[in-house]
Amino acid sequence: MSKKEKFALYLTPEKKARLERRYQEDGSRSITGFIERAIDFYLDYLSANNAGLFLPTSIQSYLDGRVGQTENKMASLAYKQAVELDMLSGIIADSFQFSEEDLRRRRAESVRNVKQTNGRISFERRVRESWEDDDGWQD
Repeated sequence: MSKKEKFALYLTPEKKARLERRYQEDGSRSITGFIERAIDFYLDYLSANNAGLFLPTSIQSYLDGRVGQTENKMASLAYKQAVELDMLSGIIADSFQFSEEDLRRRRAESVRNVKQTNGRISFERRVRESWEDDDGWQD
């Protein structure tokens, strides 16, 4: 055991009473031992710079489980969406012949649309825009 140094600790009477009550509830043999453990905990907390390391195990486990479930749901939805998109792309590619210029123009337009809508693409909106474009050609 390393040598310990004695130093003065100034506390308000309320804090000292709280400390005396809590060290006994904690099961510590002495106030000094309780204070040392509290200081160690706080210094580790500061060193870790990550409060997650200090969450109770039950809360950490619950959070990990919920995040895992959400991750699995998102991955499943992304997979299903990719399958649907591939089917749609295949059907359209089989039905129409596009030039390289058509593809470049369509990609640029799609990038603009996704940026403008934050990815909330609406089939109905696109159809209405198509109708408006068709009306313009008839004038």
